[in-house]
Amino acid sequence: MEQTKVLIIDDDPDYVDGIKSILNKANYHVDVAYNPKDGLAALKSEAYGLLLLDIMMGRGAEGVMVARKINKDPKLREIPVLIITGIREQMAFLFPGQPVHPHLLPTDALLEKPVDPGILLEKVDALLKEAAGKKSKGA
Repeated sequence: MEQTKVLIIDDDPDYVDGIKSILNKANYHVDVAYNPKDGLAALKSEAYGLLLLDIMMGRGAEGVMVARKINKDPKLREIPVLIITGIREQMAFLFPGQPVHPHLLPTDALLEKPVDPGILLEKVDALLKEAAGKKSKGA
């Protein structure tokens, strides 16, 4: 069986190593980009089944820019996006005591760091199944 290709765009190498090892053990092929520019280049050059995206990179919320660029590109828009971030701490002053609004960004799912490996794999599996369902319906 062919491995599903997953791309992680996150600037924290220690965190990426942990997530990559969880996904590798679950038989996913994982590529990594440590900044938004490399991540967007990778998305355009390879066919990925899923993107794991961090929000807080570089000079701030650069992951937001990546999510918006993906959403504007008809081909890239097909890729499910799972945001994994510690954004609640950084955005607490914007949304005191409120959960992050699910439609704040064009994304398919959001998990907060630190991520439980079981929950991560459940989300990844659900997003991939959902995407496969959309493809088979010709959506």
